[in-house]
Amino acid sequence: MIPKLIASDVDGTFITSSERVTPRLRDVVLRATAAGSHFTLATGRPPRWLFPVLEQLPLRPICVCANGAVLYDSEADRVLHTRTLSPHVMREIVARVDEVLPVGVAVERAGQSAFDRCDELFLVSEGFVHAWESEEHGEADVDTVVSQPAIKMLLRNHTASAKEMYAAVRSVVPESIAHVTFSIGEGLLELSAPNVTKASGLEELGNILGVSAEDVIAFGDMANDIEMVRWAGTGVAMGNAIDALKQVADEVTTSNDDFGVARVLERVYGQS
Repeated sequence: MIPKLIASDVDGTFITSSERVTPRLRDVVLRATAAGSHFTLATGRPPRWLFPVLEQLPLRPICVCANGAVLYDSEADRVLHTRTLSPHVMREIVARVDEVLPVGVAVERAGQSAFDRCDELFLVSEGFVHAWESEEHGEADVDTVVSQPAIKMLLRNHTASAKEMYAAVRSVVPESIAHVTFSIGEGLLELSAPNVTKASGLEELGNILGVSAEDVIAFGDMANDIEMVRWAGTGVAMGNAIDALKQVADEVTTSNDDFGVARVLERVYGQS
């Protein structure tokens, strides 16, 4: 069966460890769209981090960003829809987490364009230990950081793993307050509004495109892909995926460095 929508996570899935889209993958995606299938990136990245990937593709799709909190039209450079955490809720989260774990706090705000000022879109608390090199952020006290609605809240403890942080934070932050997930092994958690996941973002996109879950094939590798891979009619885990994702996937392909996504799509759309 030819899927009506192909949805792929970015890091660890669609791009290689060198952050490249292979020609083989690019070609099969083009064959898929020529055959009438829609394509989207479903990522934890905000819109401002998409273009290093999109510049390697002759496509500008509507993308699911910030783990489902944002629908972004990359062709028009326009944020179509957001689901945010309120300042009140973020202050409550900070108070609850302070009881169990010391963390740095950061937020990602939506803006209107992927090219809005980075220091206004990504704001970190004083002393925040970055999980990656960053000069594209603003810095302020925690109260200021959480003073405006955010599409994603980040909690950071550089001495713990993401799994250790998840266990501690989940004990005090239930789903009714925020959805908690992670996309790297280091001590960094990503929080969204309740029930906001890549699956909910894809469902919203499906409503726009007229596509239901059973007609979607989705690819992922980390905890923040679990809901999407479980929701899609065909959910595919990468060979490099965490075990929890492999357990809910319909199939497991090879790694992102071994043409994992391309191999699956070539079965449907053929090889070049």
